[in-house]
Amino acid sequence: MSKSGGTRGPVTEMPLDASIIRIPPHHYIHVLDQNTNIARVEIGPLTYIRQDNERVLFPPVRMIMVPPRHYCVVSNPVARDEDNQVLFDQSGQAKLRHADLEIRLSQDPFPLYPGEDMQQDVTPLQIVYPDTALRLQALLDFEDDNGVKRVAGDEWLFEGPGTCIPRKEVVVLETIKATVIHENQAIRLRARKEGKDRGGVQRVTGEEWLVYKVGAYLPGAYEEVIDIVNAFILTDKKALHVRALRPFKDAGGRERRTGEEWLVTAADREAHIPSVAEEVVRVVDVTTLSSRQYCVVLDPVGTDGKPQLGQKKVVKGERSFFLQPGELLENGIQNVYVLSEEEGLVLRAVEAFNDEESAEEEEEGPEVRTQEKAKRSRRSGILRRPGDRWMLRGPLEYVPPASVEVVLKQRAIPLDENEGIYVRDIKTGKVRAVIGHTYMLTQDEELWQKELPPNVETLLTSRLDPLADRSTRQAGEAGGPRDKTRVVSFRVPHNAAVQVYDYREKKARCVPRLCPRLRLCP
Repeated sequence: MSKSGGTRGPVTEMPLDASIIRIPPHHYIHVLDQNTNIARVEIGPLTYIRQDNERVLFPPVRMIMVPPRHYCVVSNPVARDEDNQVLFDQSGQAKLRHADLEIRLSQDPFPLYPGEDMQQDVTPLQIVYPDTALRLQALLDFEDDNGVKRVAGDEWLFEGPGTCIPRKEVVVLETIKATVIHENQAIRLRARKEGKDRGGVQRVTGEEWLVYKVGAYLPGAYEEVIDIVNAFILTDKKALHVRALRPFKDAGGRERRTGEEWLVTAADREAHIPSVAEEVVRVVDVTTLSSRQYCVVLDPVGTDGKPQLGQKKVVKGERSFFLQPGELLENGIQNVYVLSEEEGLVLRAVEAFNDEESAEEEEEGPEVRTQEKAKRSRRSGILRRPGDRWMLRGPLEYVPPASVEVVLKQRAIPLDENEGIYVRDIKTGKVRAVIGHTYMLTQDEELWQKELPPNVETLLTSRLDPLADRSTRQAGEAGGPRDKTRVVSFRVPHNAAVQVYDYREKKARCVPRLCPRLRLCP
């Protein structure tokens, strides 16, 4: 037992073997009777005359003083009767409740009997402020002042404002502060034990849920705050791609299955707080098309909300939309084909379809048919089979449907009267020369390159003037490479001739100066 001061005040210095001991007011000493080996308490003010068979254990010390709103804990306290009087045994020794604790609040100064000890010095009572609580746990079975029976291990909250009066059967685990929920916020809670939450909903151990109510929320004894969830603000340009982690009913009342993905837009709600059963995959930006743009959407989502795998959908501007989960853009945003009179598009069908646009273009062409036939053609269209090629000529604006592939864009080739090109038909393989007028290749034609011997190539690319340099034997400087798709032309000077060899008939002929240029056929 501690005999020093502390909260009991200073020790009065005096010899312990003195015969007369003066005990000041609110002080006490312990006297040991050496005959019976029993210690007793002597309380001042008193002048104590020590007997020969007695021994003073320590000088006078100050009594324990517990001021208002304070408490102390005494271990091995003395037993008391109904009148709060100390009980003694037959030999006169105070009865102790061994291995027990007693919490003493504000009262008159009191001494410590032999065997008692201070477990905790005088300590201020704990004040619990508003929006704060103490999480308490029962160490023993007991019934509190309100008649509530507590079992060892139970936990509950002491919510403020108030002053917590300690009990020996209760231990304070922690201090809990309320979490403030702002607008467009929620807190995520987890149940540490099966029971009911503050809303009266039955929860199982490990279950998580959200609380959306704005204000201060004080979690229960078996609730723990995991995180504060902020809402995603949805606008006309932002949407939210979410995925279900387990089956549940979303905020719109629709049943969702595990792994299902969907889009939350501003049309659904202004702000979205993801629940515990869904996760945010990403934020989706709006796709905007102008009046001169279009795009091809792969695996479009149908009316049932499920992606149509393997299909395509063409979206024309002006339009703004969000790509649904699973949708992708093929080649991104593309510009509409704007064709002039000298331009055309070579198209190829990738799947069978009824081409109504080409039928209308044909009806608007130079070959005008009767009105009834035109209406019938527009209604029936042209049946295109996979692999078919055709050509659209300008002027027009064209957006290819999903079943059409643009092979290339043709442009008319302007030709002078002494210029020409070699054209080959890819179906028959026949090569012909087109000379002297503007020509556009059709869907079944391509430019053909005419190969010549090296000496002829050198002659054609030389910079010698046929008239001024006709007597010069040295070769002139070579010019740029020859365009092999152009009809070969050679300037024949005046009063001269050129020998031409026909590879097909294997005959040679001489061409005199009849025209300013000689053009070689394929």
